Amino acid sequence: MTLSLYNSLTRQKEEFKPIEPGHVGIYVCGPTVYGPPHLGHAKSYITFDVLVKHLRNSGLKVRYVQNITDVGHLTDDADAGEDKIQRQARIDQVHPYEIVDKWTRQYMYDMEKLRLAHPNFYVRASQHIGEQIEAVQKLVEKGHAYVVDGNVYYDVESFPEYGKLSGRRLEEQKEAVRVESRGDKRNPRDFALWKKAEPGHILKWNSPWGEGYPGWHIECSVMANKYLGKTFDIHGGGLENKFPHHECEIAQSEALNCTQFCRYWMHNNMVTVDGVKMGKSLGNFRTCQDLLAKHSPEAIRAFVLTTHYRSPSNYTEDAIDAAATGLTRLSQLQIALLEIIDKKVAAGAADNEAVSLCNEVEAKIRERLDDDLDTPGAIAALYGLVTEVNRFIGSSSLSSESAARVLQLIKVYGSDILGIVPETASVDSGLDIAPIMDIIIELRKEMKASKKYDVADAIRDRLKAGGILIEDTKEGMRWRKA
Repeated sequence: MTLSLYNSLTRQKEEFKPIEPGHVGIYVCGPTVYGPPHLGHAKSYITFDVLVKHLRNSGLKVRYVQNITDVGHLTDDADAGEDKIQRQARIDQVHPYEIVDKWTRQYMYDMEKLRLAHPNFYVRASQHIGEQIEAVQKLVEKGHAYVVDGNVYYDVESFPEYGKLSGRRLEEQKEAVRVESRGDKRNPRDFALWKKAEPGHILKWNSPWGEGYPGWHIECSVMANKYLGKTFDIHGGGLENKFPHHECEIAQSEALNCTQFCRYWMHNNMVTVDGVKMGKSLGNFRTCQDLLAKHSPEAIRAFVLTTHYRSPSNYTEDAIDAAATGLTRLSQLQIALLEIIDKKVAAGAADNEAVSLCNEVEAKIRERLDDDLDTPGAIAALYGLVTEVNRFIGSSSLSSESAARVLQLIKVYGSDILGIVPETASVDSGLDIAPIMDIIIELRKEMKASKKYDVADAIRDRLKAGGILIEDTKEGMRWRKA
């Protein structure tokens, strides 16, 4: 394979060459678990899910590590404010780790529903406090950090390359970087490595500087280095994390280890609503749970992947519905291919042409994915396959063997890697589904009578993705195969 990735560090596409041939180490910033996962999270993790699956399908062995932030992420995303988890625990009047466990479980559940493969393992910040304290001690000893009244700050002027990822060089930064600076910092641009626990703070540990908790940035540096090495291949995350979070990770790690932290930085762009970033703090987010109640996982993935990961995705219900409608063509083709396979059709006139087409489309999809994970191009190639194969089917010139080859191509790229095609498809094979559909129709009628239109629409959309259309007519509700 010749994979090229846009490296945020160098601001250009580069050929990807693993440090260790045949092996890839990837670290992706996971969620801060204080609330429900939303579509913005889904875009990031779907993106890296496809990347990892493509790398593995290309014969590489991947160690994919993702963190769970369960302490230290403050409400202003920097050095001031309240711990997001502790704040939510105070609002809900529960222990902070009840919040952590609740939303970690929801995150895992939603990602599984969205057909993401889990990373090789998850790492929790709170389970690596000892390593974080040790790293902070070393930074103090090396002159890159200083202690003030139980707080430990990183001295950004001790690291001249600070800003090389984001392009925000020290000399260009204004005094107020993102928040009102603490008065005990030597420089307002310095950031916290360890925070003194104020009275009433629950998430705290003993340290050489007194009771406290780690800064958000040091957590990821320590965990990435522990599980992937002092220098590893790919670090991923949302564009909003480039500064200050990822910038600070670089400064800490490279000051500690005197070597490059990560070789390739990948940042996915945001999801917007009417052009405004989707986020919990803005109150305009759509949870994965709500979306999955209305749309199939495949439709949500298709919505995300039909926009390149480095471009913003503008959320509308119509956009996801349009993605679902497009996927119906793939589902219909799967069913038609299974019927041909089931009939054991002998060699057809279009067999050679079909095999050549499959080879061409597979090469095109791989080429698109190799080009900085061009998922829109890969999906377009799959849709092109549908058009051509339907032409063969229409002329009754496709054998069962060729149908199986096309179906395998759809399975590998449409289902296994992109995840926009249901994992299984089936034909009737003698099973009468009419009684089942009668029950579903009655259920949908009840939902509409109860004004639960969202549930009724979700039933219709999920069946449509599977090749069955429910139609509301003047004579009543009816169903048919698409």
